Amino acid sequence: MSLPAMLNARWVGWLAFAAALLAPFVIATPYAMSIMTSAAVFVMLATGLNIVVGYCGLLDLGYAAFFAVGAYTAGIMSTRLHLPLLATVPAVVLVTAAAGVLIGLPTLRLRSDYLAIVTLGFGEIIRVTAGNLDITGGPSGIYGIPGLAVGGLDLSDPVVFYYAVVVLVCVAVVGAARLASSRLGRAWRFIREDEDAAEACGIDTYRTKLAAYVAGAVWGGLAGVLFAAQLSAISPASFTFLQSVLVLVAVVLGGQGASRGVVVGAVFIALGPELLRDVADYQYAAFGVLLIVIMIIRPQGVWPGRVGLGRRDA
Repeated sequence: MSLPAMLNARWVGWLAFAAALLAPFVIATPYAMSIMTSAAVFVMLATGLNIVVGYCGLLDLGYAAFFAVGAYTAGIMSTRLHLPLLATVPAVVLVTAAAGVLIGLPTLRLRSDYLAIVTLGFGEIIRVTAGNLDITGGPSGIYGIPGLAVGGLDLSDPVVFYYAVVVLVCVAVVGAARLASSRLGRAWRFIREDEDAAEACGIDTYRTKLAAYVAGAVWGGLAGVLFAAQLSAISPASFTFLQSVLVLVAVVLGGQGASRGVVVGAVFIALGPELLRDVADYQYAAFGVLLIVIMIIRPQGVWPGRVGLGRRDA
């Protein structure tokens, strides 16, 4: 079997899932579990942005806005209404979907750089608004967010919570891949390749792009719930423009539109700086140089999918 065929085989995903499950047996310190859990949440964020950027070709520089909306919705409902965090998930889905529609309706008629600038503006509006409202705690944010619990089972233990996050993120990644293989996913790919040709073929490009934007918003909102559960506290400082850029870098680095590649890119972006802590003051400089070298060597991404309008990775 050739290397490309091996990399695209179904067992590769199962192997990665098994590696994630076995990781706590290698190292299970509180710090290590926190870093690995954050990496898993970042994978979910990158998967959501991949729906928007990779599948549909919409450049979004304000994706952290949906991350914030999901985290704040869960945080407000769990602390003010004293609901279990899991019970806030339906509301998070509805609120982030509504936010996707609200932001997408006036912006998705724009293209390219214009769309990127507008989404950047919306991302900053959400962050600044969260920092100035009483219900969101202002600059101090929200504290005392409860951990995840299913029935009477408490999932707040770092290892147990890590396993719960890994399972949920795997479901999200598979769900996004299946969505990409659907009729709607094929329409997204047509729009990505040539929006004018797609419209000429009868695709309602505006509604189709809006569907991608809403789907990406929901994925980002659910990642926000996991983020709030992990830290038990959120503030506007967690949802800056830099966060949006890092998620976009993970998508581009891994391979736009390629589910497996985006997972690899997200893990690399999340864990890379931690693995370079030995170089101390030059940690982020070394990480930046490494990113540049990778993109020069692999401009199409570390693990790009099989190119084609009918299918590009699954």
